[in-house]
Amino acid sequence: MNGSHVSAERSLGVSARIPAVLTILAVIGLSGCAIKPIPLTADEVRSRAQVDRADVAKDQEPVSGPIDLYEAMARALKYNLDARVELMHKMLAQTQLDLSHYAMLPRLAANAGFDGRNNFSGGVGQSLISGAQNLTPFTSAEKNIFSADLSLSWNVLDFGLSYIRAKQAADDVLIAEEERRRVANRVMQDVRVAYWRAVSAERILPSLKMLDEWVKNALEQAQAVQDEKLSTPLVPLQYKLDLLNTQRYVQQLFRELSTAKLQLAALINLPPGEERKMMLLVPEREAGALNLPSDMTVLEDRALESRPELRMIDYRRRINARETKAAILEMIPSLNLQAGGNYNSNAFLFNQNWAAYAARASWNLLSIFRYPARAKTIEAQDQVLHTQTLALTMAIMSQVHISVAQVAHAKKETSTAKLYHETQSQISEQTRLGWRLGRQSEQAVLRERVNQVAAQLRYDAIESELQVSWASLLAAVGEDVLPNDLTREQSLSDLALELRARWAKSKELLK
Repeated sequence: MNGSHVSAERSLGVSARIPAVLTILAVIGLSGCAIKPIPLTADEVRSRAQVDRADVAKDQEPVSGPIDLYEAMARALKYNLDARVELMHKMLAQTQLDLSHYAMLPRLAANAGFDGRNNFSGGVGQSLISGAQNLTPFTSAEKNIFSADLSLSWNVLDFGLSYIRAKQAADDVLIAEEERRRVANRVMQDVRVAYWRAVSAERILPSLKMLDEWVKNALEQAQAVQDEKLSTPLVPLQYKLDLLNTQRYVQQLFRELSTAKLQLAALINLPPGEERKMMLLVPEREAGALNLPSDMTVLEDRALESRPELRMIDYRRRINARETKAAILEMIPSLNLQAGGNYNSNAFLFNQNWAAYAARASWNLLSIFRYPARAKTIEAQDQVLHTQTLALTMAIMSQVHISVAQVAHAKKETSTAKLYHETQSQISEQTRLGWRLGRQSEQAVLRERVNQVAAQLRYDAIESELQVSWASLLAAVGEDVLPNDLTREQSLSDLALELRARWAKSKELLK
């Protein structure tokens, strides 16, 4: 009877708690359904934009004087956002490598807990032999119990896999470094092109402005001649047409060159508007100092050994090869070793403090059947990487030959452009002298002056193409003119000096 009464009370207690539990679950479910997307407010977007605007050029050394080519390249390496992204990728890969080292360590876990209830846990017993019941309830636990343990566990299989993953993470660091080299070389080439264009603009834009004013005055005079009918109508019209063609060409050059400094400022991460204060030093012309190599086979071998793209694939193939070892390890039974100390405040326990140790082995038998499919996947990935290597090998050898041909043609064009510019300058000067003596027309002087500006621009453009072609040749053979220990803490002046020295040394590398 007593047992039936206790059971009935327990049933009533459980039945009374069910509606409360259901109510709580319903409230939680409804609150979850009530969540709605909340867009950013205008103030939040404005605040983010202001912070980003301030951070774009944060911690940059200010421009304190004229900038030469190597300082521009140094600024691009330190402050160009694309280059900084790749540097951050390398730092992230290094951090992930450092993190992977901890995965090889044993697991040391500390646990603590508290269990409490409003009454004693207890029960009755029944004999398994006679079936007789002991109706006197008993307990072996206190109402409130505090427990704690400190355990050290080490999975041998996990250690082996973690070691392989750490080796793969180390290769990822090297891949990130090669990618940084590739992006940095591209940025430096872009800076070299933009710098020469900006130098040309700085030298030619004043002349273009003067020519534009000259053309405007000449157009006004031609219109006056036409209005006064001092000559046949066709003569001033043809003169105006020549002047308009000249003006159109001048305006086209002005449009192309007026953004040159903006492009350079963007590459070296100067804020918009700062390019107006930027003064550039004219670099030396180096056409005679750039000598081409005679043995193309040596260049091809050097390119195939040094190009970052091929090195990246080499590291990826090594990562893929280690994946085979990981697949083999996963088929091996796992051995887990564990030891630790325990404490329990339960006064009914005979020993409240004790040490525990265990060794357990487990084996996923299905991993054996999965290995052949995984091995085929790894082999297929290796074939893909090998095919990419072959494709890149052919492309790189072609790039070497194309770059050598481009440098050779650029040197010839530079020599021709120099001679053309000198000749055109002499013609322009003779025409100007003839105009002063009344032997040449103002139209002829204007035309030759425009031709002189165009020759100057062409000379600068060809010199820029020569520099870019030489830089492309260095990049094609994998010659790295970047500092190996580039950091954001390195000063601009030191970095510029190192770049100058490395660039000067690169002229001797390909002989």
